[in-house]
Amino acid sequence: MKIRRLTGTLTALVTPFRNDAVDYDDLRKLVEFQIKGGIDGLVPVGTTGESPTLSHDEHMEVVRATIAAARGRVPVIAGTGSNSTREAVELTHQAHDAGADAMLVVAPYYNKPNAAGLLEHFSAIAEATDRPIVLYSIPGRCGIEISVAVVEQLRAKYAHVAHIKEAGGSVDRVDQLKHALGRDLTVLSGDDSLTLPFMAVGAEGVISVASNLLVRPVKQLVSAALANDFRTAAKVHRKLYPAFKALFLDPNPVPIKYALQRAGIIHSAEVRTPLVGIGDATRAAVDQALAAAGQR
Repeated sequence: MKIRRLTGTLTALVTPFRNDAVDYDDLRKLVEFQIKGGIDGLVPVGTTGESPTLSHDEHMEVVRATIAAARGRVPVIAGTGSNSTREAVELTHQAHDAGADAMLVVAPYYNKPNAAGLLEHFSAIAEATDRPIVLYSIPGRCGIEISVAVVEQLRAKYAHVAHIKEAGGSVDRVDQLKHALGRDLTVLSGDDSLTLPFMAVGAEGVISVASNLLVRPVKQLVSAALANDFRTAAKVHRKLYPAFKALFLDPNPVPIKYALQRAGIIHSAEVRTPLVGIGDATRAAVDQALAAAGQR
């Protein structure tokens, strides 16, 4: 398989539900909407895809359905992380066999392993595939950060561990990663509202929640920043910033699912418990922010 560099705008796909079952028709419709909008890659079954509440069979079927719908037109980066190393390795094997172009692997949550444990965990996953591994550092959800030292050790050991989704909310952290590894590591923003400042110090794109709906404008922002046209990027960022914030007023992916249903892209904004439907105040804020972003 040809390995494609993972940069630009990649969407952290929602998993559409209807009557508590995965709505594969809406998933295929969403994938087509993304590709027609010019997306650079698709990331199913991450947090935005509600992976914690998908069964193992559903998880893999969503990966397979996304790959089938994409038809090789854009890379598919499958979420295969877990706080169990054995489970993450198994998910990675299965996603590899299904034809995923790359794997998104979150730091182990709840266990809170030390640096040695993180190195062993990610090494086992890296040895399960020769396709790109995108490390995913999100200390707000996992309780730990993937340290720069661990990233350096993994990058030195495995050529295909060359990407990180950085969702720690720190521009300084991006600077640290780029100072340590430079062009040897591709940093992708994990926060829509921080994409512009992250790219200003060396990040090369975003794994975006907002681009589930706002494909073209988020891509415009990222493409301008990649071209060092930060004047244009900042102008687009200012227009989208209220939406970036409103889409996280309730837990992700509750607001973006509402926005997708509002736009007629999916039939239902249904989420699985312990998440619940959008609150009235958030709905009003999302409506206002999307109108400001040009989404009527």
